[in-house]
Amino acid sequence: MDYYSILGVPRNVSDKDLKKAYKQKSMQHHPDRGGNEEEFKKINEAYSTLKDPQKRAEYDNPQVRMNSQNFNGSFNDAFGNNFADVFNSMFGGGFQNRPHQHSRANADVRLKVHIDFVELWKGKKVIATYRLRNGQEKSVDLDIPIGVRDGDTIRFQGLGDNSIPNMRPGDLFVIIKVDNNTQWRREGDNVHGFLNIDCLDMIVGTKHNFQTPDGRSIELNIKQGTKNNTTLSLRGYGVPNVHNHQPGNLYITIQAIIPTNLDNDSLRKIREVIDAKTR
Repeated sequence: MDYYSILGVPRNVSDKDLKKAYKQKSMQHHPDRGGNEEEFKKINEAYSTLKDPQKRAEYDNPQVRMNSQNFNGSFNDAFGNNFADVFNSMFGGGFQNRPHQHSRANADVRLKVHIDFVELWKGKKVIATYRLRNGQEKSVDLDIPIGVRDGDTIRFQGLGDNSIPNMRPGDLFVIIKVDNNTQWRREGDNVHGFLNIDCLDMIVGTKHNFQTPDGRSIELNIKQGTKNNTTLSLRGYGVPNVHNHQPGNLYITIQAIIPTNLDNDSLRKIREVIDAKTR
C-alpha cells in the first residue's frame, strides 16, 4: 500500500498537515458515518506508520536498515561494541573470548546519484567510482530501482570502504537526486502536468496526440466545449510505486491558448458567431 496516496498527501508532508489529512480522511470513511470499514483500517494503518519518525524513515527507504541501540539486550549492545573490549581497555585484559569482533567495520561511504525524471519509470544502472581511505579507487555496479523519490537514501551493504584488512567492509549509502523537470510535477506516485490547446479546438472538440512522461504516445480526446483548466485523469500512467511497482495516475490540466495568426476573414467570421449568439 502507498500510505501517502491513502492519506492524499505528498511525500514531504509536514506533521501538521499529515495530522490534518488523517482527521479529514478518518471522518470521511468512519464506519459510524457510513464509510467503508476496510478503507478506514487502511487510513489508520497509514497514519500510524507515517506519524512515527522511525517507522516513516523505514517505510520511505525500505533498503535502509535503521540502526538503533537497545539497552534491554546486553552491555555489548549498550556500548555499541564488545563489552569485553571495554573491560580489557580499562583493566588490562581478562577476556579472551571476543564473539562480537565482527561488529567492527571499515567506514561507510556516501554518494549522490542524479537521475532524470523519465528514469523513475525505468530505473537506472550506475557505475559508481569512489576513493577509499587508503587512496585506492573502487568501482561498483549499482541498480537504482524504479519509483525512487528525490532525497531517498539506498543502502548497499558491504560496498563501502574495505581498506583495513580483517575488518568487515563498510556500507555504501546512495542519496537520490531527481533532476528538476519543468513540465511535470510529482505528488506521491501521481504526476501532474499541463497541456496547451488552441481555444478554438476546445470549442469545437479535437483529438490530440500526446506523449506521457515515460515516452508512451496516446491520443487525448478533447471534448467539444472543454473549459479552460479542465483536468484530465489517466489511470495507471503515473510513477510506479517503489514498494509494489503499482503506478499512480497522470493528471493533465488543459490550458487554452489564444491564436495570434488569424487573418481578417477568420476574425470576421468569429465576430459574426459572437454577434449571433448575443442577439
